[in-house]
Amino acid sequence: MASSFKLRTLSRSALLFIIAITFPLFLASTAHAEPATKLYGVVTDSEGKALPGIGISVVGPDGFSAEITTDAEGSWEVPIVSKGTFSATINVDDLPEGQALTNPEKSTVKANVFMLGVDLRLLFPVGPGVVQASLLERSAQLTLDGILLGLVIALAALGLSLIFGTTGLTNFAHGEILTLAGLLTYYLSAIAGLPVLVAAPLAVILGAVISGFLQDRYLWKPLRRRGTGLIAMLVVSIGFAIFLRYFFLFIFGGDTRQLPQYAGQAGLELGLVNITPKSILTSAIGVVFIIGATLWLLRTRMGKASRAVADNPALASASGIDVQKVIRAVWILGAALASYAGVIVTVNQGVSFLMGQDMLLLIFAAVTLGGLGTANGALVGSLIIGLFVQLSTLFIPTELKYVGALIVLILILIIRPQGILGKKERIG
Repeated sequence: MASSFKLRTLSRSALLFIIAITFPLFLASTAHAEPATKLYGVVTDSEGKALPGIGISVVGPDGFSAEITTDAEGSWEVPIVSKGTFSATINVDDLPEGQALTNPEKSTVKANVFMLGVDLRLLFPVGPGVVQASLLERSAQLTLDGILLGLVIALAALGLSLIFGTTGLTNFAHGEILTLAGLLTYYLSAIAGLPVLVAAPLAVILGAVISGFLQDRYLWKPLRRRGTGLIAMLVVSIGFAIFLRYFFLFIFGGDTRQLPQYAGQAGLELGLVNITPKSILTSAIGVVFIIGATLWLLRTRMGKASRAVADNPALASASGIDVQKVIRAVWILGAALASYAGVIVTVNQGVSFLMGQDMLLLIFAAVTLGGLGTANGALVGSLIIGLFVQLSTLFIPTELKYVGALIVLILILIIRPQGILGKKERIG
């Protein structure tokens, strides 16, 4: 008995010893088996002609560095064998006369390599340069950028306004809906390998389910049943937003990441303005979304019921309207609209864990300017805020452009608290 026990003990010890010796070797062999990846790109001038001999330097973790110049076709690539954040910097002194970066701040582009085997394309915006553009050209471009920004704000503001109109909730976690949709788009595209045209609709659907249906059912509906006051629910939304923001930071990191499929897409010259094909496509779909939501409010039975609930929930309930069902439908629609706004930002600018927080001030400024609880007011306010923010950079530094939205928010609360299209009885 004792000898057999010792034998079993020795056998287990030997097995553990073998595992301890072979496991690191297994990890090493697995690490070597991981596929390599590469950072690559093409440097062209404002007319799309290749620029050879342009210096590119890449630095990364563990002292990694590489120096390379573009070939005859303007192409460059750097093989990467480890994960981490890499920075690629273009030598602007190598650019030919008359050419410059359209955004001087983009001389260094970052890439986060968290999975080997996925090549990342990095492009530098080379053109005639913003500094060399005339005031008319800058104004035209900024007007277009303001309209596009206003569209993004309108999608999110419309959802926030609908939710406020039916529930009275001022949801400070609304911006995180955009972030969640952006992260879903990134993971479905960059990790799962789905085309962006497939990943984006899936992200909107998942965002509507998670941020709309599930959030309302498991967070806001129980609070409404308990008779929680609107002030307490507002505080809950602030805490929920902070929790989600740092949860996204924990799982995603603090870097801004681009979709590999559409990174650095060349723009189209349309008269005085430049716009990328992805901006045209995403904006056109956004307009369709807004038109669809408007028709839903005006023509469908559920839309009319939601307006009745917004006007008088008690009377609507007494009339036979299922108020909880209407609120659920509004949450799903509002989350879908905000999710698509997050998709637009992700496709055109990239995604970070702070994306929703950065947009939240503009969203609140838009709905306050247009009138809280009014759909048309949210659209009008969004367009004004988008144009104001972008055109303000003609006179103030770009870093301060969001300050204008805050000034508008303060002024409208002082001068006309109900907003442009709001009603006085909605306040208080």
